[in-house]
Amino acid sequence: MQSLIIAFAMYSRIPMPRADWNDKNMRYAFCWFPVIGLVIGLVTGAVFYILTEWQVGSVFRGVCLTAVPLWITGGIHLDGFMDTTDARSSYGDREKKLMILKDSHVGAFAVIGCGVYMMLSVGAWSEIDADGIRIMVMAFVLERALSGLAAVNFKGARKDGMLTAFREPARKRMVTVVLVTEAIAAACVMCYLWLPGGVLCCIGALLMFSFYYKTAMKEFGGTTGDLAGWFLQNCELVMLFLTVCSKYLFASI
Repeated sequence: MQSLIIAFAMYSRIPMPRADWNDKNMRYAFCWFPVIGLVIGLVTGAVFYILTEWQVGSVFRGVCLTAVPLWITGGIHLDGFMDTTDARSSYGDREKKLMILKDSHVGAFAVIGCGVYMMLSVGAWSEIDADGIRIMVMAFVLERALSGLAAVNFKGARKDGMLTAFREPARKRMVTVVLVTEAIAAACVMCYLWLPGGVLCCIGALLMFSFYYKTAMKEFGGTTGDLAGWFLQNCELVMLFLTVCSKYLFASI
């Protein structure tokens, strides 16, 4: 339970009781990361059905659905997305990119990237239907299971930082088994709810995971907390777009 509290306290704004942030309690924190995704997914699904019942406009619904994950997480992953966008847009060497990740200032490319991301997200969420929202509920779980696997198993780009603080105490083998199980369970549920859309989203998530690994190793020499946030936001957007595409590609299935 201490690990669960720490995971929710770090990666969400949901009020949690106090916990001791020591190595023992942080050992299995990543195992609970996908559970945060499940909470986000369920709240997002509830907001979708409420707004649909009220017959609000699709654009307003898209704005609200875009805001739900940001409200629950406090924007911690979007912050990493923006920092990484700035670093990658510099086209500098590895050391320069890592310095940009640590810089607290916001660059022009981060603002531009965030603006484009928000527009794409609102547009895609405004197109989501009942089949798609059920897929996306579990997509929040899948992306966090994959992110946790990367955090535990990918080489770290530096020896300090928040991601390192969580990774170092982790029981690698046990956490990996739990996260793989959660990822498979999420993928199976997605495919059960709607086979074409679920399969397409799972393929997209795995391709994004592969791209994440190549980008992290080639450009940064390993992963960081910012890169983890960059992956999470991109994976979410990819699965969202594929879910919307599935609505038109497999409407008769």
